[in-house]
Formats: sequence, C-alpha cells, structure tokens
Amino acid sequence: MDLFLDILLVTTSLLLMVLVLLHRAKGGGLSSLFGGGVQSSLSGSTVVEKNLDRLTIFTGIIWLIAILGIGLEIKYS
Repeated sequence: MDLFLDILLVTTSLLLMVLVLLHRAKGGGLSSLFGGGVQSSLSGSTVVEKNLDRLTIFTGIIWLIAILGIGLEIKYS
C-alpha cells in the first residue's frame, strides 16, 4: 500500500504541474513575462477550459487523498 500511495503521489504531482501550466493566464502577472501572452488555438474554447478545470480539480483531490493516506500510514505504522 505504501508503494502504491508513493507512486500515486508522484504521478498526480507531475500531472498537476502540467495541468496548472496549461491554464490560460487571466491577468498580466508573471505568466505574461514568460510567453503567457501568446494565445493558442484551443484557448478560446470554453469547453476545453471547463474540462481542463475539472481535470485539474479531480487531480488535486486525488493528490490530497494520497497525501492524507501517506500521513495516516506514517502515523499508524
């Protein structure tokens, strides 16, 4: 179980980083300094943005569950 939770945590961490970086920048913060102002062909589609938001939230929930599972396993082992 420990190995499964570790692999799940690493996988969801990497996936969460990629998904957050795929989001379109809403403001003129630091993301516009590094090419955030360049628009992709998919950024205008609201369906793609909603699906990306849902996938990011789902991945974040799985990530949180993996962290809680590892914490409980450390506490009770």
